[in-house]
Amino acid sequence: MLTHRQSGFSLVELMIAITIVGLLLTAGVSVFGRWTQNQQIRVAAESILNGMQLARAEAVKRNGGVQFVLGTQSAWTVTENGGGTQLQARSEQEGSRNATVTVTPNGATTLTFNSLGRVTANTGGSASITQIDITNALGDRPLRITINLGGTLRMCDPSPSLPAGDPRAC
Repeated sequence: MLTHRQSGFSLVELMIAITIVGLLLTAGVSVFGRWTQNQQIRVAAESILNGMQLARAEAVKRNGGVQFVLGTQSAWTVTENGGGTQLQARSEQEGSRNATVTVTPNGATTLTFNSLGRVTANTGGSASITQIDITNALGDRPLRITINLGGTLRMCDPSPSLPAGDPRAC
């Protein structure tokens, strides 16, 4: 007498497998969503920092003043001081639409570099940007850009959870 082996999955085994896959996808979607929001913070911060570094380098290269002007959200423009020629610009829609930008001092939008790459007074006497905080309501990794009078620019993590002496800490 020949016996036939059945192959395949039973309905119970199939339902258990579908449940496990569903749970893994649910966990993965929430982690991926948070990662995406944190990436938007990083994109905005790196873009602003790159714009400031460009303005500083152009001021030294052109041996004259160059302004970095922060627009809405993470949009910015870099222009020559004298002629007002726009050297480069970035739209707020370029990969960081959910990032929230907070500037110190409140209301400051401009940073001017002189021919030595140092921060100098803005045309019109407006306050110069000294710090920019980039956050996102759904992200958990805020970033901060600090600017000193010597023109040094630094991006750091303002989270109090970082240990003392960590080079990423502000």
